[in-house]
Amino acid sequence: MRVIIQRVKSSQVTVNGEIIGKIGRGLNLLVGIADTDTDVELDWMARKCLELRLFPDEEGGDRWQKSVQEIGGELLVVSQFTLYGDCRKGRRPSFDRSAVPSLAQDLYARFVTKLRSSGLTVETGEFGAMMQVVIENDGPVTLLLEREAS
Repeated sequence: MRVIIQRVKSSQVTVNGEIIGKIGRGLNLLVGIADTDTDVELDWMARKCLELRLFPDEEGGDRWQKSVQEIGGELLVVSQFTLYGDCRKGRRPSFDRSAVPSLAQDLYARFVTKLRSSGLTVETGEFGAMMQVVIENDGPVTLLLEREAS
């Protein structure tokens, strides 16, 4: 499982000209599901996304002291199978490591459910749709989290 975490001031996702998910301060999560992912990876990733200290304290210092949970932030979760695109050979990416859509959709939905159990506002894109994502990155802070099936 791969997740691109972006600390944002705001973020939104649009499908067919309609905004379907929109958040204020929090995290934009671009989520790629591998063909080997299980609940073990989902649990680890959800916990990491919720607990990573990526926000400064109230005094506005430079040091990251607070998690998205601690600031009562919001999450926008967007499926992105292209995170498993392998561009090492040829001129067209290979997506052999991406989970098939039926498995990926199920795991993505379960990941979103785990995040929602935190009590935070969690918005999503539309799985499999062509989406436009507007991200107002704060910092900018962008991190790659990866968890391989064991």
